[in-house]
Amino acid sequence: MTRDITQEDKAVFMAMAKAFYSSKAVAHVIDVKIIETTFNTAINEPHLIRAFMIEDDDVPVGFALTSFYYATEVGGIVVLLEDLYLNETCRGKGLGSRFIEFMEKEFPAAERFRLEVARENTRAIDLYKKLGYEVLEYIQMVKNM
Repeated sequence: MTRDITQEDKAVFMAMAKAFYSSKAVAHVIDVKIIETTFNTAINEPHLIRAFMIEDDDVPVGFALTSFYYATEVGGIVVLLEDLYLNETCRGKGLGSRFIEFMEKEFPAAERFRLEVARENTRAIDLYKKLGYEVLEYIQMVKNM
């Protein structure tokens, strides 16, 4: 089951997020202050970022974060899957696929769904390809302020 994260989920989310943001699935470790800011923004401003709790038998086993922007390339809204994390013990049970299906139904007005994945995360890449996602040949550049 997937549901919106609530304030009561903060401790569980923070523990999972710390595990995720210090894993090989991400390009670099994220400061815990940023993780907390992200949680608070998701609770208070869901039009910017929506956070979901993924449960297995009513037990929280993962989370996902989505954000939104307009892209001229497709002439509409893009839903960006910022993060998708599942506890190691729950991987391979179809929960990731079910979340992607949920996300695509949850945002029917989206013109495109987009995500980022570390090159080394071949298991996730295989899943996303199986679900119809294509690799973009863009070079992304950032400037942190």
